[in-house]
Amino acid sequence: MKRARHRRLMGEINVVPYIDVMLVLLIIFMITAPLLTQGIDVDLPEAAADPLDPEFLRDNEPLVLSIDAQGSLYLNIGDNEDEPIDEQTVVTRTAAVIRRNAETPVLVRADRAVPYGRVVTGMVLLQQAGADRVGFITDPVDASSGEP
Repeated sequence: MKRARHRRLMGEINVVPYIDVMLVLLIIFMITAPLLTQGIDVDLPEAAADPLDPEFLRDNEPLVLSIDAQGSLYLNIGDNEDEPIDEQTVVTRTAAVIRRNAETPVLVRADRAVPYGRVVTGMVLLQQAGADRVGFITDPVDASSGEP
């Protein structure tokens, strides 16, 4: 009679395919992450202003009205934040946010090439929606430029 040979079972998992998949995913995320953080291209003016309190911003997500160099308006709320919106939509969406939370900080992020009148129009729209205080987002002053 022949003896049956028993194969010994292997109790290890081959992790090489998992490592390959992980490395491919890592490369995909490294390539796509910078594309996701792109927003409206705004060349901010420089100003020697004090930054907002991070604790305040952590508790209240700010509402930001962006105005690009062509004068188009964008809000950081809604389905398509990267698409321009009309003035009535700015008033409607801003009013809805302020009704939900009156403490929401309202900020304007305008390109330095935008005419002053367009920035004022944006501020008037925000005030029509119920924003009592409106702040401006600027870049910090570069010490090497020598500007005040």
